[in-house]
Amino acid sequence: MKAAHTRIVIVGGGTAGWMSAALLARLVEDGYSLTLIESDEIGIVGVGEATIPQINLYNQALGIDEDEFLRETQGTYKLAIEFVDWYRLGHRYMHAFGDVGRDVGIVPFQHYWRRGRELGVAKDLRHYALNDLAAHAGKMQRGKLRTTDVLPPMPYAFHFDASLYARYLRGIAEARGAARIEGKIVGASLDGESGDVSSVTLESGAVIEGDLFLDCSGFRGLLIEQKLETGYEDWSQWLPCDRAQAVPCAHGADTITPYTRSTAREAGWQWRIPLQHRIGNGYVYCSAFIGDDEVSETLLANLDGPAQAEPRLLRFVTGRRRKAWNRNVIALGLASGFLEPLESTSIHLIQSSLQRLLRLLPRGKGTPAQAAEFNRQSAIEYEQIRDFIILHYKATERTDTEFWRHCGAMRIPDSLAAKIDLFREAGHIVRTQDDLFTEVAWLQVLIGQGVLPARYHPMVDSIEPADLRSYLETWEALMQREVAQMPPHERFLQLFNARPQEELVS
Repeated sequence: MKAAHTRIVIVGGGTAGWMSAALLARLVEDGYSLTLIESDEIGIVGVGEATIPQINLYNQALGIDEDEFLRETQGTYKLAIEFVDWYRLGHRYMHAFGDVGRDVGIVPFQHYWRRGRELGVAKDLRHYALNDLAAHAGKMQRGKLRTTDVLPPMPYAFHFDASLYARYLRGIAEARGAARIEGKIVGASLDGESGDVSSVTLESGAVIEGDLFLDCSGFRGLLIEQKLETGYEDWSQWLPCDRAQAVPCAHGADTITPYTRSTAREAGWQWRIPLQHRIGNGYVYCSAFIGDDEVSETLLANLDGPAQAEPRLLRFVTGRRRKAWNRNVIALGLASGFLEPLESTSIHLIQSSLQRLLRLLPRGKGTPAQAAEFNRQSAIEYEQIRDFIILHYKATERTDTEFWRHCGAMRIPDSLAAKIDLFREAGHIVRTQDDLFTEVAWLQVLIGQGVLPARYHPMVDSIEPADLRSYLETWEALMQREVAQMPPHERFLQLFNARPQEELVS
């Protein structure tokens, strides 16, 4: 990078720090310098190993080769998230990426599906979702579809080892001029006039000055909270889980599935994220309803293979900083807030914050107007994702434990209540332009959680029942034909050298 006028200092490494360093080193050059400070003594949380399709935009911005990326991070493909026992015990559904059916004119697909259910000619929603069908079949492919031009390419994301991803990005960032300083931060100084952070002090005594500081220090929020006392908006009244235990395990007899699994447990839920070399597992729970020891026992009893470590305990409070950008400090990742990884949004929130930073990129410390707009957009995004996650807990028939009775009875934000009512009463889903989750995402979770529309759009009655049956059958047949020719997920990984053949599960 060239000689600088604006000194950007990244406080902390891990996924947030190195995602920031790699992207800024790639896209921001003239007039800026970039320094990242991290300590090898401080580990990363490492629970965000599942992503959503937007991660492809980030990787493409860096010019990353996908096959190399998968090899370096022990990555696998992800087509969907499977939810087990959320609506009721024994029930499962998928929130799959991509489309479900196809809208006809101005009327969304769910209205035709709803009438089809009434007439007895429509199957479960998953039969009209390419990603859902491929995920269930354990299949994978990239690029243009091979059997039809009617459908778009199948969207996908990844599972990967977060620590390996950070290491991979570090190599990219340093190759493009980002400087790394090893050291533990023990203090920070504020400018006497402006109140901005002027420097941080390392345990060695070294003082690192900067103009703009990116706080990627995790839950601690070294600058955004410990120094600037920004404040935190607590959302535990809607998302009561406050702890997680994480543990990796070996692969069992099953093949490596191209989807994440979330299984509802007594007082929370368990994640399963299949990587090439292991499976990431964890139990997110509310400590008011279950003890740590019981969680450990349940987690270890529900692994595919032998545990590779002891469960690691994490404590958190769901919510967000009152300001993600305060003075000349911008919080990223866990320093900016925490939403449990139920819908794999942790890494995306880092990515979207970086996109906002690049759009509003300041010279020097930035202006109050830039910070205000950054904070406005951040707040909206967090609240929209919050509502989507709350939906999973609220819309349930489970009453078998105290935790689930609490979730079913809790009062929810008005914004979510309005969304549920509109769909339940008339089948409509309204999405604002900035909402991360599409109408199709809301549709799959609403239906999967047992929220069924009472009626459908009146324009659907213009279609004859026989034509509606033909439309639904044709749509399903197109997708079934495409899935049939896809290679198995593990074979696809091998084809692109992501996993040596001798390691493949037979």
